[in-house]
Amino acid sequence: MQLTDIDLLDRDMFTRGVPHEWLAYLRREAPVYKHPEPDGPGFWVITKYDDVVAVGRDAETYSSAEKRGGVVGLEGTGEENADFQGDGNLMLQMDPPAHTRYRKLVNRGFTPRQMRMLEEHIKDMTARIIDEVIERGECDFVVDVAAELPLQVIAEMLGVPHEDRHKLFQWSNRMIGSEDPEYSVSDEEVMQAQVEMFMYANELAAQRRDKPADDIITALLSAEVDGDQLTEMDFNLFFLLLAVAGNETTRNSMAHGVRALCEYPDQYKLLVDDPSLAASATEEIVRWASPVMYFRRNVTRDTELRGQKISAGDKVSIWYISANRDEDVFDEPYTFDIRRNPNEHVGFGGGGPHHCLGANLARMEIRVLLEEMARRIPTIELTDDPSLLRSNFIAGIKHMGVKFPKGPRLAT
Repeated sequence: MQLTDIDLLDRDMFTRGVPHEWLAYLRREAPVYKHPEPDGPGFWVITKYDDVVAVGRDAETYSSAEKRGGVVGLEGTGEENADFQGDGNLMLQMDPPAHTRYRKLVNRGFTPRQMRMLEEHIKDMTARIIDEVIERGECDFVVDVAAELPLQVIAEMLGVPHEDRHKLFQWSNRMIGSEDPEYSVSDEEVMQAQVEMFMYANELAAQRRDKPADDIITALLSAEVDGDQLTEMDFNLFFLLLAVAGNETTRNSMAHGVRALCEYPDQYKLLVDDPSLAASATEEIVRWASPVMYFRRNVTRDTELRGQKISAGDKVSIWYISANRDEDVFDEPYTFDIRRNPNEHVGFGGGGPHHCLGANLARMEIRVLLEEMARRIPTIELTDDPSLLRSNFIAGIKHMGVKFPKGPRLAT
């Protein structure tokens, strides 16, 4: 293999699976690599664990701000997306100290205490979702299970009625998966999905102003930043971030995790025999899946990393999915091991200002699902090859047929 063989812009390559051989080569031969870009200046690819963590924590040098190019997209300058936020502030594309103030607004809804209060309810949701498939003995695990649980949870936290939850799913797919043929839409249709979501968010906001409820929407409407209430666009962007991030990443972690448990049946048997392994299995699933493969940062000042001179204005991509298989950090990184310990993966961002806000919630949803499956589904197998999302950003599975012994409904 040579560096010229590597093309991380080739989305079709990712529909065959994550090109781990490319990332391993980069870690070994060019851990800080300037990747070429057709019609553009190129972008840096950071693949080693320690470097990914260091860049992610240094917001002064490596900015997330939209005006500098934002966090998504390896190509272009970012100016082409400059109108997306309008006069609003999307927390994902902000730097401290402004980012810190905005994050505090929603932190209250995602504390460990809040998660403990939610757990019994999430267990009930999970039991009902398993009930919907267990009598059949087979299902599309992504559509029927992995998409349903995080969707139901985030819809409830946002105050979205149960019957409207699939609107979030459809808007999310149109925005995140627009490069995939199954979800293929034009730029205008992506913008239309955003507009539809914002209109829906405003309807919910109007309802909550008249009749406050115990949900994040009500909390955001009453929140203040530096004495000012959120603008309408600020509120819309908070809703979008929570709705999309709250279902896409957890859905794909669950799907990749169950795929691995099917492909490594000895690991699933360990879980069935000892459901207390669900917590460590959750960490291994997030490491294995790395549902957000990379985030972009934009360099604010000349700097240097591993002897490579990086200039102000350069684009840098930090590859979590590579860091999570770094041979210098993880023993046998290509082995799926639900008892792995320690497991300091960066599947939730590796600390720093942009560490995943919903990490506690995602961990709980995955763990509860694993516990319910271990209790009720003694074996599980793939019935076909999973259908992968055409994306070099999200490690997504669109469809995945599985079969398992039929069982009875249990939820009342």
